Amino acid sequence: MKRLLFAATILFSATTIAEVAIIVHPSNSNTFSDSDLKNLYLGKKKTFPDGSEAIPLNLEEGGDGRTYFNQTALEKSDAQLKAYWSKLVFTGKGTPPKEVTQDEMMKLVSSNPSTIGYVDASAVSDAVKVIKKY
Repeated sequence: MKRLLFAATILFSATTIAEVAIIVHPSNSNTFSDSDLKNLYLGKKKTFPDGSEAIPLNLEEGGDGRTYFNQTALEKSDAQLKAYWSKLVFTGKGTPPKEVTQDEMMKLVSSNPSTIGYVDASAVSDAVKVIKKY
């Protein structure tokens, strides 16, 4: 039953969000593996591969883009991530990424080389650099 529900969620998400683009400031020349991205968004790493500070940004809770990103890039459900971050916050071992709207995400990433975020691929402009798509 759980698998059927997960598959239905993936199918529904795929129809509302075609693709999510991972974005950074245009001056960011780092290359990212899937595990680098997961580690940044799970609070296991706080720097880009070149050692500079990394500030991951999350879309607001409940949005289709966030659910799709969680499922495809981080391979976790919204509930699994919420439980994961609740445990880290409760034990004082971490703070989840700041939540912003898609417009705020574009503005923050285009103005701060330390930030990394994700948006619907159709919303990307020349003000940011796409490093990966899911």
